[in-house]
Parts: sequence; C-alpha cells; structure tokens
Amino acid sequence: MKSTLLTVTAALLMLGATSAANAKGCIKGAIVGGVAGHYAGHHGMLGAAAGCLYGRHHAKEQEKQRQQQSQMNGQGKL
Repeated sequence: MKSTLLTVTAALLMLGATSAANAKGCIKGAIVGGVAGHYAGHHGMLGAAAGCLYGRHHAKEQEKQRQQQSQMNGQGKL
C-alpha cells in the first residue's frame, strides 16, 4: 500500500514539475501540505502532493482574477 501511494505521489510531483509556469504556487502549497500531512498521520508526501495541486489551482485562480481586473480597468479608460 505504501509503495503504491509513494509511486502515485512521485508521479504527481513529476507531472507538476514539467513546466516552470505551472509550478507557481506549488512549492508553498507543497511545504504547507507536507507539514500538515506529516502531523496528520505521517503522510507528508501525500500532503505535499495535495498541497502542490491546491497551490497551483489557487495561483491560477488569482492570475485569472488579475487578468479580469486589468481588462475591466482598461475598458474604463477609453
């Protein structure tokens, strides 16, 4: 069970590390998730993978909001 979980976690981390642009938010999320996973039953690797995915999602949402806000600001100055 542990080896399967470790393999899946390693695969997720490799997929997340394929592009520098996609890594935005991943490191911070992985650190927080790894620490939380460690204290919640010694599942640091799983927590790090989940934190990385959440960090990437959160960074994408923030970037989307920034783009929408800049578009709205640009339209008012015509």
